[in-house]
Amino acid sequence: MTRSTEGTITEIPAARLRAANDRPVRPDGDYVLYWMISSRRTRYSFALERAVARCAELDKPLLVLEALRHGYRWACDRHHDFVLDGMLDNLVGFERAGVRYYPFVEGAEHPGAGLLAALAERACVVVTDEFPCFFLPRMVAAAARRVDVRLEVVDGNGLLPLRAAGRVFTTAASFRRHLQKTLPEHLARFPAAEPLRALSTERRAVIPRAALLRWPPVTRAALESGRARLLASLPIDHAIAPAPIAGGAARAERACARFLAERLTRYGEQRNEPGADVASGLSPYLHFGHISTHDVVARLIARERWDPGALAPRASGSRHGWWGMSSEAESFLDELVTWRELGYVFCDQRPRDYDRYASLPSWARQTLEDHEGDERPHLYTRAQLDEARTHDPLWNAAQTQLREEGRVHNYLRMLWGKKILEWSPSPQHALDALIELNNRYALDGRNPNSYSGIFWTLGRFDRAWGPERPIFGKVRYMSSENTARKLDTKPYLARWGSQRALLASARAG
Repeated sequence: MTRSTEGTITEIPAARLRAANDRPVRPDGDYVLYWMISSRRTRYSFALERAVARCAELDKPLLVLEALRHGYRWACDRHHDFVLDGMLDNLVGFERAGVRYYPFVEGAEHPGAGLLAALAERACVVVTDEFPCFFLPRMVAAAARRVDVRLEVVDGNGLLPLRAAGRVFTTAASFRRHLQKTLPEHLARFPAAEPLRALSTERRAVIPRAALLRWPPVTRAALESGRARLLASLPIDHAIAPAPIAGGAARAERACARFLAERLTRYGEQRNEPGADVASGLSPYLHFGHISTHDVVARLIARERWDPGALAPRASGSRHGWWGMSSEAESFLDELVTWRELGYVFCDQRPRDYDRYASLPSWARQTLEDHEGDERPHLYTRAQLDEARTHDPLWNAAQTQLREEGRVHNYLRMLWGKKILEWSPSPQHALDALIELNNRYALDGRNPNSYSGIFWTLGRFDRAWGPERPIFGKVRYMSSENTARKLDTKPYLARWGSQRALLASARAG
């Protein structure tokens, strides 16, 4: 593996760069504008690296716009608070590097419409992030039509560039084989760890005064001591409180370091155990772009003292042995790279229906529809599911953890989804409930990897299983009873069980 040399301007891989419009670059502009929308960090960012390279090419300073809008579905205190943590870290990081940073939080009094276009009027070029999910692709496409300057989109989503996939993959095994064939060449070019070190000018961009007056940036004081007041002023859902897990690049890096130092050795054997605290905890940080896959893998490589010569010579598609790392490292990489990037590729290849029932494989739709008329032993309303008021203590505990912490133990998250399928009047109703509950509460919701987990419960990326069962048909079956026999759920129930569920339900009422 090689990386771009710190302090040296290098071209980012062509597969990671596309022009979103055919407008010209304006060399006489005042600055290069980096519109930060999903890679919300100052390190290991191909998009930031591209913006810095444009600054050198055009001899212009850098202006970074990070905006937080309020009009998206599921906007709430929990998601906003996590992003605001990241904004505070970015404010410090860009300030330290001498870069003009413009953090804008949209409120009722200051709607954000027009801000990007106003800043783009004075820009030489606009650089932004690729993200193949939620409202971001539509937002970027709309911006590309409105701005009168070149808008470049940079893909830093994973180790494999999205455009290197070429097609939809129906299973993790088929995608894993593709990765093993194509990934070695992409391991040769990681983003710069510290792209801001390559800035060639000490000049700071000047933000147009009219923009500052119309769209005042959020202050450091508001991000620090005034956070509660700031959140309360926004037209978002205040019923979903901030999670106990704080956001930001600094916390993401600490979480990664702690996982590699203290938990990884047990990850391969204990990651399915609800009572074993071995999960990386990185999913929310990856979703909001506070840390990158490249950064995590670079740290893992250093821990393993690994080099590309350890790669297996053939693409076998096996979960273990191809990387030439320890078994626990390879187990983690299969989750971080294979399963995570499988979902990103699916969303990129199926932008119109990745979140629709029709995107399920035909065998899954057929078997679920064959059993749609089966009697359901339990049917729960959306409110009962939301408030963890079912007959199943283990499921209630998982839902309570989701409501309170913004996450669910990885293995129990699969069971959580399977039971919603079982307790819904149809698979379509189940899908609606899964998306609503996950995206409302989960810090890593609204993400390709999160949609993979939701749709996996209905058959995506899986195969037909036997024996054929009521309700599930040939879709893989899971039950709380089997889970309790297979795993030690007592510590989890002790933490998230009946009393916590009752308290959460009372608060909801």
